[in-house]
Amino acid sequence: MAIKSKNIKKKEKKKMRDTKVLEQFKKHTEKKLKEMNVFKLLKKEVNHGANGTQNYVIKKGINKGKIAK
Repeated sequence: MAIKSKNIKKKEKKKMRDTKVLEQFKKHTEKKLKEMNVFKLLKKEVNHGANGTQNYVIKKGINKGKIAK
């Protein structure tokens, strides 16, 4: 019986170590996914062409004040 109990204890220790690593990995990946989802939800869409970002006004030369497209 002493031999069997030693073998069982060794297996239990190894099994516990494996689950510990797997649990840490699972927690880490879940945390990473939550962070990524938060960043996705917080991003706002950019207004195309707002505040003159789409066209450029020429500032010098003959065509001063005209909009370049």
